[in-house]
Amino acid sequence: MKHSEIPRFLTGQLLIAMPQMPDPRFARTVIYVCAHTADGAMGLVINRLFGGIGFADLLEQLDIEAECSLDHLSVHYGGPVEGGRGFVLHSTDYAREATMMVDDDVALTATVDILRAIAEGRGPKHALLALGYAGWGAGQLDAEMQNNGWLHAPADPDLLFDGDLETKWERAIAKLGVSLSMLSADAGHA
Repeated sequence: MKHSEIPRFLTGQLLIAMPQMPDPRFARTVIYVCAHTADGAMGLVINRLFGGIGFADLLEQLDIEAECSLDHLSVHYGGPVEGGRGFVLHSTDYAREATMMVDDDVALTATVDILRAIAEGRGPKHALLALGYAGWGAGQLDAEMQNNGWLHAPADPDLLFDGDLETKWERAIAKLGVSLSMLSADAGHA
């Protein structure tokens, strides 16, 4: 793929790690790109759990009492940057002043207010809580794509918010209509 054919801005898209991803922090990951500008990019890994802490544990640490069942919610590993910072990727039926609308279907909120709303049963219909994020400086993500580190695909709420983390990477690749066996480790070769 020529440089001019690589989309410059991938906000609202999925990044899918290539099978030969050299960075173990990103091996077999699917990342939802929350923002991508000329200054850099930010996204959340959507197919890995943050080990050792559950959603109820997090609420307890924040002194938030759950008024409804939250068994369906997990805490995800959003990426290696600022691992103690929380982000909620969610449907756009919840929006506050601090909410960033990514596109028509997905928003991002990074305040404790959304956690309270979820605990009280008045949060968004769909939500994914992540600790940490994946970040790239200016031009870094584009360079990684040129070096055959990532594929990209349109995001859809079903894949984004479903709880089947084990198959999310394969299903994201399948959205492209390609077979894993056809993916080359060599950039620029057919």
